[in-house]
Amino acid sequence: MGACAHAGKIERCAMQTATELNARTQAKYGLLVDYQWCTGCHSCEIACQMEHQLPVGQSGILVHDMGHWPLEEGGDEWQFGYLPAPNSVCDTCAHRRSLGKVPTCVQHCQAQCLTFGPIDEMAEKAKEHKDNVLFALGE
Repeated sequence: MGACAHAGKIERCAMQTATELNARTQAKYGLLVDYQWCTGCHSCEIACQMEHQLPVGQSGILVHDMGHWPLEEGGDEWQFGYLPAPNSVCDTCAHRRSLGKVPTCVQHCQAQCLTFGPIDEMAEKAKEHKDNVLFALGE
């Protein structure tokens, strides 16, 4: 079971076919996040902010801290979890894409955990392992 984002809500669901996902969201594109590898560096946020000349504190993608917890009871080693998620400011870098480039968040992701493409391709790729989240995005 993976996670999907529909209308800004993240929900656990059995992976749907691309046709079902597209019919439900009217999305043409998807942003696939492999959150196992996100380090929480915020490069995606900064790149978006700079690309679109947004004021401090605004970005089309925000990195959410999913919490931290000890790996072992009473141990000194901790697990950290982050999830970058697009929001209503995101325009999927339409201008960059018209030039044949990927969205700036994908381009500048230090961990290379962001992938952008047609929703059907991203839905198939999302099935590859459980730590993928697919955000369905419009034009």
